[in-house]
Order: sequence, then structure tokens, then C-alpha cells
Amino acid sequence: MTLRFTRRAALLAAAAAPLAIPQRVRAQQQYRPEYKLSVVGNRPIPLSEGAFQWAEMVTQRSGGRINLRVYPGSQLVGGDQTRELVAMRQGVVDFAVFSTINISPQVREMNLFSLPWLLNDHRGFDAIINGPIGEELFRGLATREVVPVAWGENGFREISNSRREIRTPEDMRGLRIRFAAGAIFSEIFTAMGANPLQMSFADLQPALSTGAVDGQENPINLYLAFRMDTLAQRHLTVWNYVADAGIFVVSKQIMDSFTPADRTLVIEAARDAARAQIAASRRGIGVDGDRSSLEELARRNVTVTTLTNEQKAAFARVTRPVYDKWAQTVGTDLVRRAEAAIRGARA
Repeated sequence: MTLRFTRRAALLAAAAAPLAIPQRVRAQQQYRPEYKLSVVGNRPIPLSEGAFQWAEMVTQRSGGRINLRVYPGSQLVGGDQTRELVAMRQGVVDFAVFSTINISPQVREMNLFSLPWLLNDHRGFDAIINGPIGEELFRGLATREVVPVAWGENGFREISNSRREIRTPEDMRGLRIRFAAGAIFSEIFTAMGANPLQMSFADLQPALSTGAVDGQENPINLYLAFRMDTLAQRHLTVWNYVADAGIFVVSKQIMDSFTPADRTLVIEAARDAARAQIAASRRGIGVDGDRSSLEELARRNVTVTTLTNEQKAAFARVTRPVYDKWAQTVGTDLVRRAEAAIRGARA
């Protein structure tokens, strides 16, 4: 009798043991050995640097419970950065640092950042990402089985080319310009008389080196990091025609698998990395008096043309039909509220 009772008690105790383990420990036992973080490009550009810093912070702060590995160059999607959001929803990607440009073909509201000459400067950009518009964009993205946790920045996109200085819309005529993604960019450059060509970032450098394209548009930090001056890109125009926002994102399925404390850890690390990313994207381009990147361009004998507001307005007039068309795609009410927020930031 006693023996039977002992065996029964042991069996009951074994069955109950998992229930006695704290929820946090049980969740940790289910964590994966590795979580995949995708980002376009690679170090040292700020967008990619932010991804690496996020991974390092999460891994270190969790004591290795959440082990993030960065897969730069969008290698998890064969180099096609426009497929990162789809891959995340399919479970191929667990974490990501998106460029809004690359997800705008799937998330139409993100084309807000690509409306030509809407933002114009960092005050306008900050008014969007730090205000109600930024929160609304995150809510929309969250309906797509991902959890956006922080806004970052890759920088304003400038234009370079191998043929001539660009000061007026007429200077764009006939230039073969590479763009990353989104029909809006094709329409912007077509409106200026250029010949736009879409290609992945992985294909950009070979295309520049062979002369398959005459020019490209990217932030100054990326131009410097990838030595585009050595790829015949001798003319660079600072025109701030669109902003490239970054978004730190976690798969909803993955985020839901973490304990509440670890979710908080992931979010706080993302925000810390995003702040560093934004600071890095603005370094050296004249913000707060730091002109080190512009000085480096001069040392490399790059012809830098910085447009005045009046010169930018000429480009904005030529591309206004594109702006108006895409404002309807983004959402007319959303665009009008964004315009009001930007005007308020400049007041």
C-alpha cells in the first residue's frame, strides 16, 4: 500500500513539475538558439550599423537568452530588400531594420516619406516620426503580423552622377538613374526627364562601375562608405528630395513568444540603437555645425552642389503632378495632416 502510494505520488509530482516552473523559465526553455535579423547593406552605413547595435544590445542585455544574428545585405531574401517584409511574415526573418522605401510597395502609407520635397529638412522629418503621424504609421504596420518598436533614420537622399552638375530639372534630362524600389521613384525621375532604372543595392556598384547607369540617389553617409567617388560619381547634389526612414521591427509571432520582461528589453534596446542610428545618419552633413562628411567629399575632389530653397522649389514644381497622384495613394487626409505637422515644426 505504501509503495503504491509513493509511486503514485511520484508520478503526480512529475506531472505537476512543469506547472511549478516559473513562467519566465518555461518561456526561456522555448527560446530559439538564434534569431535572424535582416537589414539591407552592411556596416558602416547607419541603417546597417543600427541593426548590428540592436542585435548586440539584445544579446548582451539578455545574457544570451535572446541571441540575435545579423544577416546584412538582405541575404535572407537573396539581396532583394523589397522582400524583407514578406519574408518576415513567412517566418524566414525574425527581426529587421527596414527602410521605408523598401516596404512602401507593400505598405502604401510609407510612401509618405517619398513624396518629393515634402519633408525638406530634419525638423520636418522629426515632426513626422515623433508625433501622431508616426504613431499612426506604426499602427498600420502592426496589422501586418509584425511589431514596429522604434523609428530610425538612414538620411535624406541626395543624387550623384558621372556626367554633370545638377542644378535645375533640365540637368536631369537623359541621365540613367538607379532607384531602389517603388513606382513613385520611377515617376519622379521620369517627370524630370531622366531614365530611371530599378535595381537592388547589391547590383548598384557593378552598374556604376560599368557605366550601365549614370547616377544614383542615396544618403551622403552611404555614398562615402561605399566610395562612390571611385565609381565615377564625381558630381553630387544635395537636394533632400526624400527622406529614408528606418523602422526596427520584430515578427509578431516571435515577440509574442517572449516574456513581458524580454519584450521590454527588446523594445528598449531598439530605441537605444535607433537614437544612435539617427545621430550617425546626421553626422558630418552640417547638422549642429558638423561638416566633416562634406569636408571629406571635398578632399575626394567631389563636386558638391547644395541647392537653395528656390532651386529646390523648381524641382518640386516639375514633380508636383507625381506628388498629387501619390498623395491619394498614401491617403489625402494623412498627407494633409503631415503637411500641417511639418509647417508647425518650421514655424
